[in-house]
Amino acid sequence: MTGRTYVARLDGRRMRDVDAVFQQFYDGLRLADHFGWNWDALADCLRDLKWLSADHYVLIIDAADQALPGDASGRRLLFETLFRAGQYWSYTQRPEGIELGRLVVVMSCDAASVPSLQGTNGNDRPSAFVGPDRP
Repeated sequence: MTGRTYVARLDGRRMRDVDAVFQQFYDGLRLADHFGWNWDALADCLRDLKWLSADHYVLIIDAADQALPGDASGRRLLFETLFRAGQYWSYTQRPEGIELGRLVVVMSCDAASVPSLQGTNGNDRPSAFVGPDRP
């Protein structure tokens, strides 16, 4: 991979509610002040990261299994939003010989949590998680 890479590291332990999720993304991705603080606005931002002035983007969410405890539908929306952003960046048409930027999402969690989180991306396909967490 050549070019500039922007890495944002977010903490699932700090994502106790939906507002805290948006705050983590706002801070980590340096979102604009006019960010809408809702799932659609987050999805839009993840599809267009050009304000970061990078060629490639890596989004790491540590302790992803601890995000939105007690809010299964919110967690599902979070993971679905991330999954769809990854799909968007993976399936963009690339003219011959032109390399476009990429978004890589890494969601780390405790190994014991992986079975309960698989499939929470709004798809029938299992999600990929990296575990165990490292402090």
